[in-house]
Amino acid sequence: MNVNDMFGIHEQVLQLRGKRTEVLASNLANADTPGYQARDMDFKDILSEVDSQHTTGMVATNPRHISSAQEMMEPTLKYRVPLQSKLDGNTVDTQVETSKFAENTMKYMASLRFIDANIKNMLVAIRGE
Repeated sequence: MNVNDMFGIHEQVLQLRGKRTEVLASNLANADTPGYQARDMDFKDILSEVDSQHTTGMVATNPRHISSAQEMMEPTLKYRVPLQSKLDGNTVDTQVETSKFAENTMKYMASLRFIDANIKNMLVAIRGE
């Protein structure tokens, strides 16, 4: 059994969720910075790209042949549309950002638990318990 088959897409999901955590944390850190534009990634679109590449089994034999997996893991950030404008031009809504941050963290932990359960199951199989 291949390690990639064992974890499925969850390895890439963890990496994407980690990057999204950084983006959302940056938004929260700049909540009072005049002119700062809140950013986020369209997680569903990025994940569907990663999933389609995962299911087609595309493998680069040379870094110059096709886009590497590392390039796929650099998501395009989009500006968040503010619910209400601020006079200083800052588009960060701390309630929205905090909610997105908590949701992202919860989903990150779910993927981590899935991987952990797969590892434990594999150890049980190896030990023959």
